[in-house]
Amino acid sequence: MTRGNQRELARQKNQKKQQEQQKRKSSNDKDSNKGLTLEQRKQRDADLMRQKQMKAQNKDQAAAS
Repeated sequence: MTRGNQRELARQKNQKKQQEQQKRKSSNDKDSNKGLTLEQRKQRDADLMRQKQMKAQNKDQAAAS
């Protein structure tokens, strides 16, 4: 009758195991990168960084004004 605690511990253990497996996935296996080549991922990341830099520059210019 005290199985509730065992189930909870098993859930926690399984969740931790799944998180460890997710960390070990290569970049090709992750959900956000599925179907993209290395060049496509690099281009996407570079575009995001450019947008982030532009946003930071605009913020700095607004603060300086």
